Amino acid sequence: MQPLSVTAYTLVNALGHGVSASLDALRGARSGLRPWQSESDPVATWYGLVDGLEAATLTGPLSRYDCRNNRLARLALQADGFAARVGVARARWGAERIGVFVGTSTSGILTTETAYRSRLGEALPDFHYRETHNVFSAADFVRRELALSGPAQAIATACSSSAKVFAAASRFIAAGVCDAAVVGGVDSLCYSTLYGFNALELVSNAPCRPWDAERNGINLGEAGGFALLEREGGGPLRLLGYGESSDAYHMSTPHPEGEGAYAAMAAALTRAGLAPDDIGYINLHGTATPSNDRAEDRAVTRLFGPDVPCSSTKGWTGHTLGAAGISEAIFTFLALEHGFLPQTLNCRRRDPALSLHVLQAPREVALRHAMSNSFGFGGSNCSLLFGRVQ
Repeated sequence: MQPLSVTAYTLVNALGHGVSASLDALRGARSGLRPWQSESDPVATWYGLVDGLEAATLTGPLSRYDCRNNRLARLALQADGFAARVGVARARWGAERIGVFVGTSTSGILTTETAYRSRLGEALPDFHYRETHNVFSAADFVRRELALSGPAQAIATACSSSAKVFAAASRFIAAGVCDAAVVGGVDSLCYSTLYGFNALELVSNAPCRPWDAERNGINLGEAGGFALLEREGGGPLRLLGYGESSDAYHMSTPHPEGEGAYAAMAAALTRAGLAPDDIGYINLHGTATPSNDRAEDRAVTRLFGPDVPCSSTKGWTGHTLGAAGISEAIFTFLALEHGFLPQTLNCRRRDPALSLHVLQAPREVALRHAMSNSFGFGGSNCSLLFGRVQ
């Protein structure tokens, strides 16, 4: 594929607002996870909450889009000078030549949950379904907020949603429909995901521990992040390849040998024209559930061998679901730009049944190529390959 320049990126999560907050936390091994403070919450777990969303009400022309999810999206667009950088690209390419591709899993469903809880009899209070709960809401809000008029898509494939946006944007640019694209993802906490994952017995009552021998489940988090891809542009980062697969092994459990994960990673290597030995670091999907970590471990070991440096960053942010792909892509950008490989937080004793060289301490190393994995429910898998121009 034609490499695409990554000319700007931004991230808001439980570690703070802006990319520098995440980098500082990764360097300092400071997790953003914390126990839920509400006594009425029936699920005892830890969360990756974003501060400031309650006060970030959307007003003005886009007030109908006001919900926790779109508030989070705006905070991310305003951080790191991202909106201004998109403005420069808009002047260069034209608003109609910049696409918007946003991943989400729940969108603004919390608005509907709140409306249902406050209903009077059978009547729901007035709320704006299309601009909040609707899956397309996030993509629609972003393109309006950035004054873009190119193609816009929302992608909802569970945990791979905001990784697959890179693949979609690459195809649109290769087809000549766009010259640039805003790609990203946003997912905010809501009751449906909390109760759903708890019903599946996948939620940990302590900070999650990827690859640890005693790991017992995920922590949920929320995040918003975006990147600007351009057909031509400056900066050191490039999207070199992507791989997608759908193994459809089970609704919520991956193939035990990681067949779908293997296929996605292999396709990314092929599309980038790279060999396994070219990859210096892998940001794992690493959810900290027994079956997911085991399947990913087998797939990565089969393709790359056991020695490639890897880590999961879920211990910092929790599993941000539809925003996991963009969050961990940006963590991979930071590894490439700063030569810093984060440890796998909370992994005290690596599971002896697993083979990978999962980092338990940070490492400083110059990187040229790195991979980020995002593997979703139902076997919707996506692997991304990024490189740094030397």
